[in-house]
Amino acid sequence: MSNYLIFLFNKIYTMISEDQYINELNLIISNAIREDVGDGDHSSLACIPVESLGKAELLVKDNGIIAGVEFAKMIFKYVDSNLIVEVFIKDGTIVHHGDVVLTVSGSSQSILKAERLVLNAMQRMSAIATKTKHYMDLLSGTKTKILDTRKTTPGVRAIEKWAVKIGGGENHRFALYDMIMLKDNHIDFAGGVTKAIKNAQDYLKKTHRDLKIIVEARSLEEIEEILESKGIHRILIDNFTFEDTKKAIAMIGDSCQTESSGGITEETLRVYADCGVDFISSGALTHSIYNMDLSLKAV
Repeated sequence: MSNYLIFLFNKIYTMISEDQYINELNLIISNAIREDVGDGDHSSLACIPVESLGKAELLVKDNGIIAGVEFAKMIFKYVDSNLIVEVFIKDGTIVHHGDVVLTVSGSSQSILKAERLVLNAMQRMSAIATKTKHYMDLLSGTKTKILDTRKTTPGVRAIEKWAVKIGGGENHRFALYDMIMLKDNHIDFAGGVTKAIKNAQDYLKKTHRDLKIIVEARSLEEIEEILESKGIHRILIDNFTFEDTKKAIAMIGDSCQTESSGGITEETLRVYADCGVDFISSGALTHSIYNMDLSLKAV
């Protein structure tokens, strides 16, 4: 694993293994190339000689935060290890219409084979990073951090969560297997908050797993009940009013972390942060975005 990927792993997926993380990225690339290329890029094969060499530049046609540069390098390497990528603008940088992010040179056929996946990934990642940065700016001056959720595009969660980090946000659990999160349905199916927590703790002891436990609360009464149990990592204060959120924070104190969620918008984000929560989770970071306009043009 490269030094960059080791750094990235330490910054993002602290609850899953390095092998799982690298495997997720490689699966995204291999599956996307399988889907897009199939048994060959016949448009390129038909009209471009195999020995043809070319160069293309990745152009920004929008404004925002660029993301996916390092992932693009992985894609180009996967398609053709002889392609040469020169980066001018790094991940997390503010970009404007007309900026050139990188150039790629080498086999013309290879550049075209990688083009669509590079653009699809970078356009989406940049949009997520841009929205995350906007949310972080709204939280400036508070202790609250913005979290993503599992409301991601199936199959490409790894790069969408990567983009959140590039934009300055924090990653929630990666999936169902790296944290226990007891939400309303778990609690109802288990027969109540206390029963759900006890079942979860017994399960962890029985299976020798070391997973953090987050419990969702739907009322101040449930928060009071949750606080009677020990070993809770975070209480999810879900769909509370501002006033009840303040009361919840006062009740919880320093006993565990706090997180607000449920219908929080740009307009209400700062108000919830001012209530004193540690985190605000927002599915909108990944499910409600407009891709940044980028293009890859031959030069």
